[in-house]
Amino acid sequence: MGNTDKLMNQIFDLKFTSKSLQRQARKCEKEEKSEKLKVKKAIEKGNMDGARIYAENAIRKRSEQMNYLRLSSRLDAVVARLDTQAKMATITKSMTNIVKSLESSLATGILRSYFPAISN
Repeated sequence: MGNTDKLMNQIFDLKFTSKSLQRQARKCEKEEKSEKLKVKKAIEKGNMDGARIYAENAIRKRSEQMNYLRLSSRLDAVVARLDTQAKMATITKSMTNIVKSLESSLATGILRSYFPAISN
């Protein structure tokens, strides 16, 4: 049971980190739009050097946004795999208990009286 709890905690932490990365990506997107507006204003004022700097900032923010989204997507894939593993561990544990229960029932002969009734 301890391993399952640790696994669930890891899944929670990874989901939290993924959401945080998505928030950072949205923040970068807003900053990119802000930089594009600054580029437009600088061009209107004739400040080409300033516009170039703002454009470089916008490009950098776009790149950061894509990196955050890419990393978030990878974390989501890891979370899905870990979640599947946790579910399979739970199913395996319950199947083990069911098999033990059936073995003890067969050993005592309780189920043997049911099998002829079931097969008919």
